[in-house]
Amino acid sequence: MSDTTLITTHELARHLDDPDWAIFDCRFSLADPERGRRDYLHEHIPGAIYAHINAELSGPIIPGVTGRHPLPTRNELVARFSEWGIDQRVQVVVYDDSGGSMAARLWWLLRWLGHAAVAVLDGDWRKWKSEGRPIRDGVAIRPSRRFVPQSRSELLITSEEVESRLHADQHKLFDSRTADRYRGENETLDPIAGHIPGAISAPYPDNLNPDGTFRSVEELRARFTALLEDTPADHAAFYCGSGVTAAQNILALKHAGLGDAQLYAGSWSEWITDPHRPIEN
Repeated sequence: MSDTTLITTHELARHLDDPDWAIFDCRFSLADPERGRRDYLHEHIPGAIYAHINAELSGPIIPGVTGRHPLPTRNELVARFSEWGIDQRVQVVVYDDSGGSMAARLWWLLRWLGHAAVAVLDGDWRKWKSEGRPIRDGVAIRPSRRFVPQSRSELLITSEEVESRLHADQHKLFDSRTADRYRGENETLDPIAGHIPGAISAPYPDNLNPDGTFRSVEELRARFTALLEDTPADHAAFYCGSGVTAAQNILALKHAGLGDAQLYAGSWSEWITDPHRPIEN
């Protein structure tokens, strides 16, 4: 049985020496994009490979066209996952130090290319370290393997599809940013404030307990059932500022047993590149 949503520190610790388990450190700060790499070099979970949100989990930014973290191409990801030693036998575990908000990006990318055996470390790096579990410094590597993609295009939604659904009652769109940014207040990352018309506020931090672990399955199910109402998960899409933290909401929804929602990967920072797209405050 593979782990496909969350994994405990206890379970991960049992597999540190298993060659069919691959661990990735996704710590990242928007304010200091190289902080995560520095922290990784100083200390990380043994065997973990660093995965940089900007350099390795995003494609090139095209000003006026893309958002702040456009998706890499499928071919780029296949080459990278192969280099990182991921094949169909591998259980992947990803972690950060921010409640899965960054690690869920790699979780989503792997699932987008058909690799279901990927889980986010519940309680993240902070729980691992607080429990006194093993830590290493330096750079870890894995022998390469052949990653064979099985693309799941239904997990992704484009800006054109978002526009076509703006007034469609059978679909729901959720904004994963904090409530103040949804309301157009305290916008420090993007040049235009507001949200996509009709989007419902669903801040991703609400999936977490105060200690950074995810809320129980029952609590998450109650939260998303209330948000979705009668809308099935596959008729729901999530976005955020740049398509990174929205994946944490999709992870929590999946962990709650409610199914697979879609990601608007371009998110708000892509939406506002076209002045003809409507916005609300």
